[in-house]
Amino acid sequence: MSSLTLPANETPTPAAKPAPARSRKLPGSHLWGYLVIRFLLIIPTVFILVTLVFVLMRTTGDPITAALGDRLTADQLAERIAAAGYDRPVFVQYVEYLGQVFTGDFGTTLSDNRPVLEVLWVYGAATLELAFYALVVAFIVGVPLGMVAAYFRDKVPDALLRILAVLFYAIPVYFAGMLMKLVFSVWLGVLPVSGRGTTNTELEMQLLEGKTGIYLWDALRIGDAGILGDVLGHAVLPGLTLGLLTAGIFLRLVRTNVIGTLSTDYVDAARSRGVSEYRLVTKHAYRPALIPIITVMGLQIALLLGGAVLTETTFEWKGLGFQLTEYLQARDFVAVQGIVVLLAVIVAVTNFIVDVIAALLDPRVRY
Repeated sequence: MSSLTLPANETPTPAAKPAPARSRKLPGSHLWGYLVIRFLLIIPTVFILVTLVFVLMRTTGDPITAALGDRLTADQLAERIAAAGYDRPVFVQYVEYLGQVFTGDFGTTLSDNRPVLEVLWVYGAATLELAFYALVVAFIVGVPLGMVAAYFRDKVPDALLRILAVLFYAIPVYFAGMLMKLVFSVWLGVLPVSGRGTTNTELEMQLLEGKTGIYLWDALRIGDAGILGDVLGHAVLPGLTLGLLTAGIFLRLVRTNVIGTLSTDYVDAARSRGVSEYRLVTKHAYRPALIPIITVMGLQIALLLGGAVLTETTFEWKGLGFQLTEYLQARDFVAVQGIVVLLAVIVAVTNFIVDVIAALLDPRVRY
């Protein structure tokens, strides 16, 4: 039986190894995994925030002493403290408080004896409505001006708009509110100075069945043009005051990202085909520049809610910020604790929603 032999100068070629099988993942599996992780992160975030609020509130003592210590005798005060359970160890109070929070029970206010959940429902709608107006102003002002600044890069309009953006962001909210009230309400007399509506509007809102607390929506349901105009008129100055703060950030973000997009290869290719610079800015570079705005929207919600406290106080806009200052003055720490926890939850959930939108718009986020 003959055997095959190879020449001396040749070596056998090793057998080709099969390529390792790649693990195939279903389309969108990265997205779902990313969203699940981001959703689960809400739980420890809220837990840490609730714990911090509880600890900080307890550094000043029990809420009964803080709110009513100067109005009750020592025996009455001790009786109220024992009835509320604040004489027990702090850890026991903390565990009980966690159980109440996760079941939706935030306690009862000490100053006006109202369920904290009712306060959050009644005044939270006003704060969300104000935040909506502020976001509308921020988009209407910040995005177009950012595109204009990018179009006139390193020219006089660009320099002026950048200074304007810094002013929007740097001026304190309460000072901007007082200035707008002075100009538009006192000097010009064209806009209301405070409140969410006139006495007639407030009465109509209270009598409306199934009211939501969002005056714009409730005014549309009533169908009265006068009431709708009154609601929008009262919302102009608070919305501008809070919205311009965020508009300055949007302006700088849009400017920076539009300029970056204009230097990409596909924009250079469009420019070489004779596409005008105006069309490049408004058509090709506009949409990619909005992605960073979406990604920082969660941080801006926290900024808006923080600014809403001062804005609502300045314009007597009766939302959570306005009530927060009232309860702070009354030293009602039970109410303050509930409001702060709700604001923290809103920020955490909003950041999750923003992450979802960013992942849908930009695949790089989830890989």
